[in-house]
Amino acid sequence: MTTANPAPATAPATASAATAHRAVLRSEIRLFLREPGSLFWIMVFPTVLLTILGLIPSFREHTDELAGRRVIDLYVPVAVLLGMIMAGLQAMPPVLTGYRERGILRRMSTTPVRPSALLAAQIALHGVAALGSAALAMAVGRIGFGVALPGQPLGYALALLLAVASVLALGSLLCALARTAKASAAISSVVYLLMMFTAGVWIPVQSMPDTLRTIVRFTPFGAASEALDRAASGGWPGFAQLGVMALWTALVTFLAARLFRWE
Repeated sequence: MTTANPAPATAPATASAATAHRAVLRSEIRLFLREPGSLFWIMVFPTVLLTILGLIPSFREHTDELAGRRVIDLYVPVAVLLGMIMAGLQAMPPVLTGYRERGILRRMSTTPVRPSALLAAQIALHGVAALGSAALAMAVGRIGFGVALPGQPLGYALALLLAVASVLALGSLLCALARTAKASAAISSVVYLLMMFTAGVWIPVQSMPDTLRTIVRFTPFGAASEALDRAASGGWPGFAQLGVMALWTALVTFLAARLFRWE
């Protein structure tokens, strides 16, 4: 008479891990919502800036230099990118670096919940916040200033997702490079200002001199700005712009994975 071997306990273990991951996500959501500063800079500030610019009369006038478009039409994609930059480069790196500096990630590595669950929760939270900021900016641009919705919605969505992926990958790399929260804040501020310029916050990419615009096109947010603008105008984003964003995302993700340390 043979005795059946007990079934492996992989299913309960998987269910337990999934439950633990959901608990981590819920905890991080609560902590995120308790930070009004981060919520303001990610969700509100880009739209406030867009509104201020939209109230300038000359920015609402059609000009021949912009092929009959208005300056405010160009600044909606810029506001969309600004929310992403705030989320990925200003908000996320100090949080994760602070967790590592306080030993939270190291202690989690001794529990059934792996530190990667915390990293995934932070990436998901800031990614959703960036997309929410984009939706708010587009809604205010449309309702407040008559900016047309994207003429190529699928292309716009693709460019939007690639831009979010690139900024979160860059934020993860900053977390990997910075060993302390203070160092993370300093490095993030420098990269943040540089990315704001390439995204066209001060000068729209389309209005830059030819040489400068050519250089900016090879940056993730310069490419994203042009891709979003092209999709907003009804065309499919150029494969060059999409390729630049995809290449940056892949390269930076690889570097972040190789350099990131849990303690």
